[in-house]
Amino acid sequence: MKILIIGLGYAGNRYRRTFEHIATSTGMPLSLAYVGRRQRSTERPYFDSVGRALEQFAPDIVVVSVNDHSHATVLRQLAGYRGFVICEKPLVTPQDELAELSAALKYVSGFALDLVERYSEATRQLREWVERHDWQLVRANFHWGKDRINDYRPTCGVTSEVIHALDLVGWIYPRAGQLKLHGVLGVRSDFSISGEAVLDTVQLTASLGDAPVTGYSSFVNIVRQRTLDFSFVDRDARLIHARLVFDTPRWDHDQLRIWTRDASGAEELLHEFATTPDIPGLETLHKLSRLCLQAVRAVALKEAPREPFADLDTAMALQCLLNELDTRAQTPAPARYVHGETRVLLAEDSDLESLG
Repeated sequence: MKILIIGLGYAGNRYRRTFEHIATSTGMPLSLAYVGRRQRSTERPYFDSVGRALEQFAPDIVVVSVNDHSHATVLRQLAGYRGFVICEKPLVTPQDELAELSAALKYVSGFALDLVERYSEATRQLREWVERHDWQLVRANFHWGKDRINDYRPTCGVTSEVIHALDLVGWIYPRAGQLKLHGVLGVRSDFSISGEAVLDTVQLTASLGDAPVTGYSSFVNIVRQRTLDFSFVDRDARLIHARLVFDTPRWDHDQLRIWTRDASGAEELLHEFATTPDIPGLETLHKLSRLCLQAVRAVALKEAPREPFADLDTAMALQCLLNELDTRAQTPAPARYVHGETRVLLAEDSDLESLG
């Protein structure tokens, strides 16, 4: 099987490491090549254009891992491609036109947006508990942030971060349909090399069916903090609470806790789970490896994925929500992080835990 990675920067190298591990651990013959602005010190075949790579390499899977602002350009260059596409999140930026992208990708055999938290065992267990016990969502809240101040990588802003939480709320409780946005407050700043007023933080109100949803997401959170809290009601009108915690204290280390309280207020623990994966070579890549392995098996073996992929329709719906969030955000004057003559950037070879 041939896999083409478009963009071999930080994200692209995550995919390269993931597919190399899959090939080694499963014995599946995977051939990798990449497209980039320049040839890097790698033994993998290199192409300087998407068109030439599609024609000469004929990949079964294409991975789009360029920076946010280049997604739309690359996806348009895939027009007519009939293989499987994995795309880094978000699909595009709020400034890009969606209709032409849908037309460009209409012939692909499969599509998966990289929403890796779907592939957490903690996520899977909560989704199954909700479905099995027929719980009704009462309320949801999230706090989803990390520190990307002076990151060397360009970004379209917090829409690239909040997408995880927005997707997970509906993924955990899919019966209510699409999330509806009601109000957005935000902050813009020069935290990124991408501009002087990039949207770095949002605080929002929304609804999922009849349930209110509140949330906070930021790319200038000075610590990584990724939590989702849910309150449900069961068939006996009993109130059930659940908390998901992701990437704490390390990437891919996730926790789930489900509990209720009796009439006296005493807590009754219903379920508790924590995952601390430590497979050598998959540091920060455990959830991504599950997505990629399911894509490989779907293409090679025509095997249905354990978790449905975030397909093109899902990606488009989420992008419309992100675009609305970006447009409606009420913001004060931009914050300034750069006060010296030059910006100090994180090194490209910084610790994986710091970048993420």
